[in-house]
Amino acid sequence: MRISNKYFTTHRYYPWLVIALASSFLFFKYILQVSPSIMTDELMAEFHIKGAGLGNLAASFFYSFLITQLFVGVLLDRYSPRRLTTVAILLCACGAYGFSQANSLVLATLTRAFMGIGAAFATVSYMQMTSLWFKPKQFAFVGGLLASAAMLGAIAGQMPLSLLIHQVGWRNGLRLCAVLGVFLAALFYLVVRDKPSKQARSIALPLTASQFSFQDVWAVLKNKQNWLITLYSGLAFSPIDAFAGLWSVPFLKQSYQLTHARAAFFVSFVFFGLAFGSPVLGLLSDRLGQRRNIMLGSGCIALATITLIIYSTQLPLFLLACLLFLFGFSTGAFMLGFALGRDLNKLTVAATIVAFINTGDVIFSAFTEPFIGKLLDKSWSGQIASGVHYFSVMDYRRALSLLPVYILLSIILLLFIREPDSRL
Repeated sequence: MRISNKYFTTHRYYPWLVIALASSFLFFKYILQVSPSIMTDELMAEFHIKGAGLGNLAASFFYSFLITQLFVGVLLDRYSPRRLTTVAILLCACGAYGFSQANSLVLATLTRAFMGIGAAFATVSYMQMTSLWFKPKQFAFVGGLLASAAMLGAIAGQMPLSLLIHQVGWRNGLRLCAVLGVFLAALFYLVVRDKPSKQARSIALPLTASQFSFQDVWAVLKNKQNWLITLYSGLAFSPIDAFAGLWSVPFLKQSYQLTHARAAFFVSFVFFGLAFGSPVLGLLSDRLGQRRNIMLGSGCIALATITLIIYSTQLPLFLLACLLFLFGFSTGAFMLGFALGRDLNKLTVAATIVAFINTGDVIFSAFTEPFIGKLLDKSWSGQIASGVHYFSVMDYRRALSLLPVYILLSIILLLFIREPDSRL
């Protein structure tokens, strides 16, 4: 049975417990999302696939995520977030276990897509819990902590998971992830409540299912600013997914002659940067009352750092680590897009607008990962090493050139996004 003690759920620290559990779902989701990046060789050898095949296998997570995302916001606005989120976590766990058992590419693709269905609830559930349990002036900061939890999961999905897989194998590693998911689902179901009690509503947003209206959803779709923010978010964030989430480990291994575990360690600096940058930039935007200027400045830093990472030759490793951290830190400003979306729309569609904006991230990530793989295959010289396709540093640089273009376009889009004069 779930916790029902009135004192416990009305305690001033209870909202932070709710957010901690919602964050744990994001942590778990990102372990699963980035896990293919540290088992690229194993998956290519196991399922006999090339770069594009690996990209498509990894992106099957985003394909199902995208389809599910179309309904997640409306479902969470209208029905019990606690029950839906619990089921979503279990779906992720089942997908991880199924992937660990897969003996064919088709089954691996289907089970990874199953993970994507459950993972589609993670971000939207977190942001709705933020809207329900925290004051409006805390939204950007607490929302920024979303990225911190997600990136800590991405970090755990790099070197720690790499070491685990090295010890027990990729199949057993994913089975252990599935066990973690079942435990988290049970904890979420027992602890989390759907909304503040009547006594606590004075300190939280009065967002209830009874206020939900499909007319408000239609208003979200008709608002041009929402579309611009969605495009911005996708262009600004997908370089993290495509680079740090999949192709960075083999790129750094080839560029700097690093071991697999050491390359994963350096990629973790991107996730550390994003985990630190999102709440810091969110807090700064809350204090200054500005979103767009911070997003513009951060976008320029992200553009400069990813360009140096891709095209510079043999940087000192400490400088490489600094650039990777700065790239992640500055990209953390993309989270302010959710705050802008909240400022521009009614509170009754909080989950819907988050899901709408998050769709941009998913679409671009689902397209970019396999497209980079296709660009790599196109420039492949025919060389095979240890049973997998060998790509040179120049091959990676040509394929990854797409990422600075994305960031530049996101900066241009910001020039057309307005910032509300007042906060709700």
